[in-house]
Amino acid sequence: MTTNYNLYQHVCGETSKMVTKKYSSSFSRSILFLAPEIRENIYNIYGFVRFADEIVDTFHEHDRKKLLDRFVEDYHLALYQGISLNPILQAFCQTQKNYAIPQHLVDSFLESMYMDLGVMSDLNSEAYKKYIYGSAEVVGLMCLQVFLKGNQTDYEALKPSAQRFGSALQKVNFLRDISADFHQLNRTYFPNVDFQRFTLADKETIEEDIKTDFQEAIKGIKKLPLTSRFAVYLAYLYYTSLFKKIKKTDSELLFKKRIRVNNLEKLMLFSRIYVQKSLNIQI
Repeated sequence: MTTNYNLYQHVCGETSKMVTKKYSSSFSRSILFLAPEIRENIYNIYGFVRFADEIVDTFHEHDRKKLLDRFVEDYHLALYQGISLNPILQAFCQTQKNYAIPQHLVDSFLESMYMDLGVMSDLNSEAYKKYIYGSAEVVGLMCLQVFLKGNQTDYEALKPSAQRFGSALQKVNFLRDISADFHQLNRTYFPNVDFQRFTLADKETIEEDIKTDFQEAIKGIKKLPLTSRFAVYLAYLYYTSLFKKIKKTDSELLFKKRIRVNNLEKLMLFSRIYVQKSLNIQI
């Protein structure tokens, strides 16, 4: 029997789903390979982190600090009261509660969002690692908690690979968006790099770090349950394809052109995973 509360919860989930589809076609395609019982929860996580990210990256004509403060305040209130009229927060809090997502993961993510409101240039190695952990690695860990349905033994075993995957994706995004970050947002995430003189050697050092992250990530992806393995592997293929394109791009050109995987390439990757999953071909 569908109650009005269940209907409201469904509407909130559909809102997070819509946000995911509008903001990331690649991620949306990957989610389709998740088992239906966990798919909605990954939409809910994405919706939450996407909205927080939009506050710090997009709404420059407003007081972003106040907006983020309000978002965080409303989030904590939703957790305490068990209800929110913000559908993104309602959906995420329900997922956090149902899958026992640790509070420290969410807090670390929000801390990195606050870092983006400050001066994000000339980061030292410690600040860089802290930002990567909060902005990317913990998101992978939230998803892992859902994928494993709270199995803490498996979670601890796969935790390092999940963190490395999140780290790899974020660093690839940094390289992809290096021009916009530098020229429009005055952000230079990579430590010990002079972006006024971004050299091939600088680029290759960063790429070697990302390559190592991907190598460690795939080890864990292969051990995920079948309910999530193919979805995460598709995301892995998307990003390693993008990474290969970036590696082939001159360091100067990265500041002039945003590198991307075109729709045909994405469709081919999607079709490849669809066949593998349908035929139960192991990754």
